[in-house]
Amino acid sequence: MTTNGWIQIGVFLALILAITKPLGAYMAKVFSRERTFLDPVVRPIERLLYRVTEVDEKHEMRWTEYAFAMLLFSGATMLLLYLIERAQHLLPWWNPQKFAAVPPALAFNTAASFTTNTNWQNYPGEATMSYLTQMAGLAYHNFASAAVGIALAVAFIRGIARKEKETIGNFWVDMTRSTLWVLLPACIVYALVLVSQGVVQNLKPYDTAKLIEPQQVQKIGTDGKPMVGPDGKAVMDTVTDQTIAQGPVASQEAIKMLGTNGGGFFNANSSHPFENPTPLSNLLQMLSIFAIPAGLTYTLGRMTGSQRHGWAVWAAMAILFICGVTTAYWAEARGNPLLHGVDQHATAMQPGGNMEGKEVRFGIANSALFATVTTDASCGAINGQHDSFTPLGGLVPLVNIMLSETVFGGVGAGLYGILIYVVLSVFIAGLMVGRTPEYLGKKIEAYDVKMAMLVTLVFPLIILVLTAISSVKGFGTSSISNAGPHGLTQILYAFTSQAGNNGSAFAGLNGNTLWYNTAGGLTMLVGRFFMIIPMLAIAGNLAKKKTVPASAGTFPVTTPLFSVLLVSVIVIVGALTFFPALSLGPVLEHLQMMAGKTF
Repeated sequence: MTTNGWIQIGVFLALILAITKPLGAYMAKVFSRERTFLDPVVRPIERLLYRVTEVDEKHEMRWTEYAFAMLLFSGATMLLLYLIERAQHLLPWWNPQKFAAVPPALAFNTAASFTTNTNWQNYPGEATMSYLTQMAGLAYHNFASAAVGIALAVAFIRGIARKEKETIGNFWVDMTRSTLWVLLPACIVYALVLVSQGVVQNLKPYDTAKLIEPQQVQKIGTDGKPMVGPDGKAVMDTVTDQTIAQGPVASQEAIKMLGTNGGGFFNANSSHPFENPTPLSNLLQMLSIFAIPAGLTYTLGRMTGSQRHGWAVWAAMAILFICGVTTAYWAEARGNPLLHGVDQHATAMQPGGNMEGKEVRFGIANSALFATVTTDASCGAINGQHDSFTPLGGLVPLVNIMLSETVFGGVGAGLYGILIYVVLSVFIAGLMVGRTPEYLGKKIEAYDVKMAMLVTLVFPLIILVLTAISSVKGFGTSSISNAGPHGLTQILYAFTSQAGNNGSAFAGLNGNTLWYNTAGGLTMLVGRFFMIIPMLAIAGNLAKKKTVPASAGTFPVTTPLFSVLLVSVIVIVGALTFFPALSLGPVLEHLQMMAGKTF
């Protein structure tokens, strides 16, 4: 670890802190229908959309109607994306590489993935998807799923803020305002900045360059695995040409990051120089992942009339982030003890540590920081391969996702994810003092706690059950690239990432099989919508309640003590649920590595 590395991490957190208030205050104005500087341009477009779609913007919805509208929209757009993928070879536009139709199982997995803001990819984008599919299908869903997440978070905030109301807003209006006032303007500017840094943006066919010297590379089979001959030796192929993929990257990169989507235009994602060419673009991408989730904590405080509570939630998120990035940086900077005779100490002239699977341009500190940020949020973009991290370094991204999008989290999903734990924390605090728990003047009752517990139980249930099945059946184990605990971690990470709507992978697992495409698609749908419904139920129930004045027995939710309690509840629930699985995966791998055991 170096001083320079710590300074970079410190600067990043300071910039997120600086962004939180202005962005949060702006979003509070947008969703409270207050005037903003964009109104003269955007408001006429909004009115036109309502007129065309016959949406009554003054109509308020109960939580059940809000949920139905959200499910209807998500289902319809998922079906549309599936059809675009299956028919991309028949469509006459923007397929200069003549890509074939996406296979049914993969198309289902991808449609579920982008609809749920997961953006898990069992395919290399530059070799599978046409430009039309990338833009009209995937990039569109990047906007739509992010807008849905913001709308849901705002609906939850209204449920907390309102008194004796039956409604929590209008889904169509919230989603429209999320898109027109927040996502689109920011992405237009952001994409132009990325282009200035060297991110490509065109509709040209791929270029081909002649190699100076032919190269021998191992052939890849149809199952995605390197081919091996009957004699056990690698089957090699001679390569004389290099294909240079390109396309409308910058426009997709902007919403990929700002909307915490994470699906890369290229298979190498943000380690590809066409997606992430400079240290500045790397910093901007990390900042944009946390920007809206952090800002929504200030929006929470502004709309509920308790700004200190918003900062208390932000502080809890920041504590968990600092713990994660510190552990990851420490683990990766130590290097691999099994590499003998190699100097892995970091200096001003060399990065040191475990550089396997990392971009030399970014080094250890920025790789550990990026991995922590992208898995704290439900982004899933990567600038290094998590599969190549040390066992404890790889443990951090995995644990981050297991904490259920509570460390800033996805766009919108992070806020309503941590608010579920706020409800549980307030309930536990009430038990401690022996009285009915209260949250910002609302009594937390049995119904609220049951719905919150449903969210916390569904998440680990689907992860652990499908991991167990995949680790003992041939259709699951045939896809892993490593034996022993690392292979288990690859499977566990896959289902955790998909259930947590993160989308990053350990990279050593071949997910493009019938089992993983189908099981993964269902996991993503459950991980998104089975969490949302109980959350909206809590919001609707809170909105109907009267407020009660604070008393001497009220546990304050605006203090450092509350932040510590919230962090403790999040960690304890995650640790108790997943520790057995973690102990058989990355923890065991670390102990065996220290003992000199390899696989």
